[in-house]
Amino acid sequence: MTVTIGNDWDEILAGEWEKPYYQTLRRLLVEEYRTHTIYPPANEIFHALQLVSFSDCRVVILGQDPYHEPRQANGLAFSVQKSVPVPPSLRNIYAELEQDLGIPQPQHGDLTAWAERGVLLLNATLTVRAHQANSHEAIGWRVLTDRIVSLLGQREKPLAFVLWGKFAQSKRSLIQNPEDLVLMAPHPSPLSAHRGFFGSRPFSKINRFFEERGEEGIDWHLPDFPGENQRV
Repeated sequence: MTVTIGNDWDEILAGEWEKPYYQTLRRLLVEEYRTHTIYPPANEIFHALQLVSFSDCRVVILGQDPYHEPRQANGLAFSVQKSVPVPPSLRNIYAELEQDLGIPQPQHGDLTAWAERGVLLLNATLTVRAHQANSHEAIGWRVLTDRIVSLLGQREKPLAFVLWGKFAQSKRSLIQNPEDLVLMAPHPSPLSAHRGFFGSRPFSKINRFFEERGEEGIDWHLPDFPGENQRV
């Protein structure tokens, strides 16, 4: 069965859905969702691609796999639903954002607004069993997501890639356009953030990259909860 994303990814990835690896992956996922609790919800597996088309993508932030606790995963790397506490790695991302650009730290972890501005928050593995980190890392997702990164890394119009941690940096060879900006730093996890993530200033570097090309930078502000007083 063909996957429908709803934008130009449908044409770009059309051949992937019929390949043996994806057919096997799909059958496994049907059984996994039937017999286990899997995150994110099935209708949000491709949320990152649905929000950021191939042609509109400006930044790729590469994660590893979805959060595996209840009500967290929403289909975007590093992002969680607004109803749950901000995870430690994302809290450190917010701290670096504030240090870098002076943007106050949001009180929620929903990064949908970034995606709506062209930031592809892509996990290398798109699903996970509840309470079992990396439980779906070897079922075939990385064939697809490596293909996605490779396609973006060959795109004529340059973009910025953010590779935090050794796993994300292992994908560096997939990025072939010499005009792309590739930022590498330690992972924002509390275990490694003090080894060079803090002070790496990725947000201002990305904006400077675009501004030097005559384009607008990314608006990294995140809206508060609906109904809250907006920051000024």
